[in-house]
Amino acid sequence: MASNKKKNTISFFNSHLISVVSISLVLFLLGLILIMGFLGNELSHYVKENISVSVILTENLSDARIRKIRDNLESRSYVKSTEYISKEQASLEMQRELGEDPETFLGFNPFHASIEVKLKSEYTHPDSLSVVEKRISSEAGVSEVQYRKDMIQVVNQNIRRIGAVLFMLFIVLIMITFVLINNTVRLLIYSKRFLIYTMRLVGATPAFIRRPFVKYNIVSGFIAGLIAIIMLLGSLYYLKREFIGVDEILSRDTLLLVYGIVLVAGIFLSVLAAHFAVNKYLRMARGKLYYV
Repeated sequence: MASNKKKNTISFFNSHLISVVSISLVLFLLGLILIMGFLGNELSHYVKENISVSVILTENLSDARIRKIRDNLESRSYVKSTEYISKEQASLEMQRELGEDPETFLGFNPFHASIEVKLKSEYTHPDSLSVVEKRISSEAGVSEVQYRKDMIQVVNQNIRRIGAVLFMLFIVLIMITFVLINNTVRLLIYSKRFLIYTMRLVGATPAFIRRPFVKYNIVSGFIAGLIAIIMLLGSLYYLKREFIGVDEILSRDTLLLVYGIVLVAGIFLSVLAAHFAVNKYLRMARGKLYYV
């Protein structure tokens, strides 16, 4: 008797351990997709906010007038930052790129002073940029506004495609997560199907029968979520060592949000699966219990 009891205890422990590990692996994959999504979103903001719009200034502007133009630009809601580039700086930058001074064969400096404007990411859409271009061009002292329209269109198109792919992956993975967790929980409750039937015969209500299974799966989902978070922390530690700058892109608040979603998903999906699995056996006739 003692031997059989020990074997049953070991079998019970092993089945529950396999269940928790299986759920945690699925939640880990879910967490990775979430991190990829947030990483892609932050990278898109970073790329968009590093696209420069060159505001070419008219000739012979005073320093006071240039400062006023720059202050006016920085005060506008769509501008993230500005940088003034004098004619001499522009000439030096071109000299570094070409390896030759343009003034030596032209006899004069062909460049104009300009202000490099970096816009906030939400204003880098082509429609918004055309409005921004008109507003900046109307500023007194501004000769021309230049930016790479083709590059901005390509960036926006690629970001939309990547976002759509990640969203589809997330939806598919949520469905796979629920199916796998549901199957894992059903296998555990399967061994208790006759106990459920007996409790129903003695007059236990469906809510009373479900309660211990739901409580158990709250704990299982919580533990599986914690294991998944530990695995994500290990993956992020490796990622940060291999790719410098990941810390700056993925903020602490973003990671806490991912961990929270993984933990809540583990508990919610486990409880939901337990609810459906118990309901299945509550509605099943005794004869069918032997054949499922």
